[in-house]
Amino acid sequence: MSHDLLGLELVVVLGAALLGCEVAGRRLGLAPPVLLLAAGALLGFVPALREVHLPPEAMLLLFLPVLLYWESLTTSLREIRSNLRGIVLMSTLLVIATAAAVAATAHALGLPWGPAWVLGAALAPTDATAVGVLARRLPRRTLTVLRAESLVNDGTALVIYGLAVGITVGAEHLGVVHVGWLFLLAYAGGAAAGIATAWLGVLVRRRLDDPLQESVAVVLIPFTAFLGAEAIHASGVLAVVVCGLIMSQSGPRVGLPGARQQTQAAWSLAAHLLNGSLFVLIGLEAQSAVRGLTSVDLARALVTVAIVSAVLVAVRLAFLFVAVFLIRAIDRRPQQRLRRVSHRARVVSAVAGFRGAVSLAAALAVPHTLDSGAPFEDRDIITFVTCGVIVVTLVGQGLLLPAVVRWARLPRDTSVEDERHLAQTVATEEALDALDEVAAELGTDPEVVRRLREEYEAHLLVLRADREGAEDVPALRHDQHDTALRLALLARKRATVLRLRDQQRIDDTVLRQVQTALDIEEVRLSRRR
Repeated sequence: MSHDLLGLELVVVLGAALLGCEVAGRRLGLAPPVLLLAAGALLGFVPALREVHLPPEAMLLLFLPVLLYWESLTTSLREIRSNLRGIVLMSTLLVIATAAAVAATAHALGLPWGPAWVLGAALAPTDATAVGVLARRLPRRTLTVLRAESLVNDGTALVIYGLAVGITVGAEHLGVVHVGWLFLLAYAGGAAAGIATAWLGVLVRRRLDDPLQESVAVVLIPFTAFLGAEAIHASGVLAVVVCGLIMSQSGPRVGLPGARQQTQAAWSLAAHLLNGSLFVLIGLEAQSAVRGLTSVDLARALVTVAIVSAVLVAVRLAFLFVAVFLIRAIDRRPQQRLRRVSHRARVVSAVAGFRGAVSLAAALAVPHTLDSGAPFEDRDIITFVTCGVIVVTLVGQGLLLPAVVRWARLPRDTSVEDERHLAQTVATEEALDALDEVAAELGTDPEVVRRLREEYEAHLLVLRADREGAEDVPALRHDQHDTALRLALLARKRATVLRLRDQQRIDDTVLRQVQTALDIEEVRLSRRR
């Protein structure tokens, strides 16, 4: 089979697996990543797909920039600032402690120190994508800390990984100054590349007045940040994250409405497809790694997977409790006490430490030979154990997390709904206050002003009734009837336009233009229900 046909078949297979697992997951009440991993492992039995391997370059240059940029754009910068101390500790000290614990465990199980540290560095960082998918129903503060930690900790892990691989193959040396310089370059260089790219992105977007052109510029931003950082040997991951966080603040001020609609839909779809494909490919790689081991090595690797998976959870849990006791002993300010969470919430955070894309990319990027020409010892075991631990964390911890959340009895988080209601209410009130002044500036007809005032006042009554939880309020009932009637009439208009096209009285181009307007109106009305 030609490579072109194999690539086409892979696209179809990945798409079908993604769609089927999404539907099955919703009906069975299971997280789709769990089913996608199983689907990938099963697809590995198909002879044609056994040739499929995910190049580390594809992971670094295609998957990571898109997924990390989308996660950064949709993460709360305000919550990151509020929890910055904990995020920094978890993305640096916890990563180092985890890498050391895994390396010591792997060495005790028979791996030499070099490969053991490579394995520890590969498994040290948590995965932002997996956290976003499997832990999305957690309270906002907990989810934000988990996502922010997993966005930043890759930089620390990749520095450790680079040192471990370099020392093992004979291309690096270990020294305090050298290691300190690598960490400084990774973080400072990555942040600088992200800031510079965001500044350039804002500058370009301000000079574009076409939604399509601006959408192209937005697509280029994360890849530019990643490549700019890699060019100076800094952390491309951190550059994308910093750039995304900056653009999340500046983007709403410079972007065109049409471009925002296009790019949000495009990023959401791209992240969803790449995310789902990644889980299937992890299953394929795990199945492939099994075939590369002898029966003795397989038994040893399975034991290593089980023990290392337990070590990851234990180290994370211990760090979360030790860190909080140290912080409480040092910082006794009243505002710090207000931000405390329960011990059960910390157990939830420990269970939600999933591994994923960066760990897989690191394992696949391990060189096959040393500088001396000798083979890299235990490379197959590193790949298998990494894939196995990823599967265990995503499947085992992913299935366990809902039960742990119920056990933790976390308080219901309504902050997003409350703040959205606040924004809508205050915006409507201030628009009403400014109505007469703006109408006078524009010379608007008084009848138009009167109708708009009535519409805004009715909307404000609905918001207030909804806030109070009232159901049988005339304003709320009127709004529900109005929405239902408008949706029904939109369906009639759509049927009429389709009939005119079928009768060849209007062209398909006209149909698409009118239907786009009707679709936008229907989406707007549906969100009111």
